[in-house]
Amino acid sequence: MNNSDTEVIIVGAGPVGLTLACELRLAGIRVAILERRQERSVHSRALTIHGRTLEMLGLRGLDQRFVALGTAVSSGHYAGLDTRLDFSGFDTPHPYTLFLPQNTTECLLEEQLLDDGVAIARGALVEQTQQDDDGVTVAGTRDGAPFCLRARYLVGADGGRSLVRQQAGIAFDGVAATCSMLMGDVRLRHPPASPMLSLTNAAGSLMIVPLGQGRHRVIAMNARRPHAAAAEVATLEELAQACTLIAEHDFGLHDASWLSRFSDETRLARRYRQGRVFLAGDAAHIHMPAGGQGMNVGMQDAMNLGWKLAGVLNGYAPDSLLDSYHAERHPVGVSLQHNTLAQTAMLTRFDARTLALRATISDMLTQPEVNRALASELSGFGVRYRAPLSAGTGSTDWTGRRVPDWLLRLADGTAVGIHELLHAGKWLHLAVGGAAPSAQPYRFDAAWLTSLTIKPGCPQLAGIKSLLIRPDGYADHAV
Repeated sequence: MNNSDTEVIIVGAGPVGLTLACELRLAGIRVAILERRQERSVHSRALTIHGRTLEMLGLRGLDQRFVALGTAVSSGHYAGLDTRLDFSGFDTPHPYTLFLPQNTTECLLEEQLLDDGVAIARGALVEQTQQDDDGVTVAGTRDGAPFCLRARYLVGADGGRSLVRQQAGIAFDGVAATCSMLMGDVRLRHPPASPMLSLTNAAGSLMIVPLGQGRHRVIAMNARRPHAAAAEVATLEELAQACTLIAEHDFGLHDASWLSRFSDETRLARRYRQGRVFLAGDAAHIHMPAGGQGMNVGMQDAMNLGWKLAGVLNGYAPDSLLDSYHAERHPVGVSLQHNTLAQTAMLTRFDARTLALRATISDMLTQPEVNRALASELSGFGVRYRAPLSAGTGSTDWTGRRVPDWLLRLADGTAVGIHELLHAGKWLHLAVGGAAPSAQPYRFDAAWLTSLTIKPGCPQLAGIKSLLIRPDGYADHAV
């Protein structure tokens, strides 16, 4: 909580705030992480890490820590339809989703920060935020004692009711809640025959997912009671009743460790940047957790913002680079809002018309091109940015394309994957063949650039003489 040591204040120590802090610390940026909770939650609202998020962690050499503790599943769901989304065909080290409780994700990220010498300021309640031409001020109380911090920038990763967003005056447009679902982490005396159960019929919708150690997550919506307020206390009896109505079996639910509700409220911040204040994760977008996308999109928000803030603070780039955060990530939020609303319509309505629509779309998903389109969107592999950020000249056919972890051979014969070359969080310039590359026309400081000559032979780079790759693994442009 030392004023003089802070360049970026992050409010919120969930997966999004922690991801951002890791990215900033990699670049040597001094951060303060303020979290109102005294302890990390033992419950996990999010369970899924999608392949692109794992790939993003791999860009910094962190992915295997997560993979070692999770369960890989090569398919996902869209609105709980019978036809699953297939992730196995993507060109990636992680062609799957990873089942891993959110509190484990938070633990791993916090361990990385502790290794970097950063501790979370827990019990810190932020009450007031202000910005001026030179920086931001954040005031509040920690364990009953007042604090006041000063920094260059402030990031709100403080959830759907974000105080940072409210005090920055950023509108949160969208759709109010119309229904809610019931969720419980329980033990089952009679688990379903298949590892994962997804069932929707005229009685409602039900999903059962194994959590390990004998526990399952049960999510249900009773068609007879779709409008229960999200704040209403959830009970094990109500969850068992919903299971019986939908599946004609209560599976022997008992020993609930957590019961909760969540609604279909869907909102998107009108701006992700307001001067020196930024929003990421749930502070920028909330929705029904259909397809397990929210945490993943938020962590990818954090990566995008993190390397850009680091570049500006280290003097490698002008402040105008930070405008690209909203320009690139807000459209992703729009897409997220659109697809979760579409899924919600099919997940929460049980009349004959909607059930017929579900059957029709499920049948369409058997077509590989349709399946891949939705799998690309949910996994994050389909994200592409449209404008080059550098001042380099050349073809923009590659601009904004995700660059897989292709194997390269350096000039000295060493074999290396592209993602390993991005571990330091710098731009990467690859020159194919010829002499060692000179700096290309480039908007940012050359100290932020790793420049290498590679031998011809990587088939994916056929016809390319030079490729500039951003710190987040997306191509900027090619020559």
